[in-house]
Amino acid sequence: MDRPFDRRAMPAHCVEAMWAAADGWRIRRVDWPVPAQPRGALLFAPGRGDCLEKYLETLEGWWRQGWAVTALDWRGQALSGRLGRDATSGHVDDFAVWIDDLAGFWADWAATRPQPQVLVAHSMGGHLALRALAEGRVAPTALVLSAPMLGFLPDWLPRWLLPLAAGVMCLIGDPRRPAWDSNEKPQAGRLDRAQLLTHDAERYADEQAWRAQRPALEMGPATWGWLRAAIASTRRIDRRAVLARVTTPVFIAATRADGLVSPAAIRRAAAWLPQAELLLFGPEARHELLREADPVRDRVLGAIDDFLDRAAPARN
Repeated sequence: MDRPFDRRAMPAHCVEAMWAAADGWRIRRVDWPVPAQPRGALLFAPGRGDCLEKYLETLEGWWRQGWAVTALDWRGQALSGRLGRDATSGHVDDFAVWIDDLAGFWADWAATRPQPQVLVAHSMGGHLALRALAEGRVAPTALVLSAPMLGFLPDWLPRWLLPLAAGVMCLIGDPRRPAWDSNEKPQAGRLDRAQLLTHDAERYADEQAWRAQRPALEMGPATWGWLRAAIASTRRIDRRAVLARVTTPVFIAATRADGLVSPAAIRRAAAWLPQAELLLFGPEARHELLREADPVRDRVLGAIDDFLDRAAPARN
């Protein structure tokens, strides 16, 4: 980046605001100024339990390249309220709620932003972005996915078992109760949370620094209802016939060492999408590729830039 950037402060030139969904639900957005000669427009969506503050460094970098950047929080997360029975659990009854939110936001946002228009999303956000694209609810020039949540671990588990287990747990108790104790997925076992997300200790610490500044960002585990909805939604698009219809160029960055989402499901999607490019790391990278140590992060960002230069070239 050309100038030093404070990852733990909202840039003074950004505008934080609330967008009203069709049912009136208020969803937090942050907009960078539209450059005088924009390279294009970029909309970013984070993952489960995420807040957009974690990605300010990356978003600021794209803005400095000339992109008109916007980021949002998902309904029920960060500063967009909660859907569970407490102040921290991550809940949703049906991922279709988020698909509707993304489609509505995209329509409003795209109407006021320059072309080309790019959708970038991480983890759960990546799943939602790909599903919205596959269902014709959004129409980006190109799609960029970071460690998209396209399936669950362990990969060897029979595919019928997870939906059965989640369905039973929702039947015998409140679907809004937490499905596990920690913030991340149960298959993480005894791994420290940082060992799941990034090798960069300072970038990892940014999240806690933001939560100290803004306690309302605190997010805990997902609920059984979320897990049931997530399984149903991933099964909806984990199909060759569905993804083969997507003609939009898609770039996917992922790691074989991911401890939160299924690398096998990501590889399947990359093979089925007609215009997909996959950048696959090994143990040098963890789940949060955009917040990894510089050798990995720089490679990811360089590959995204190269992809967008080809798939979403600037319009003179």
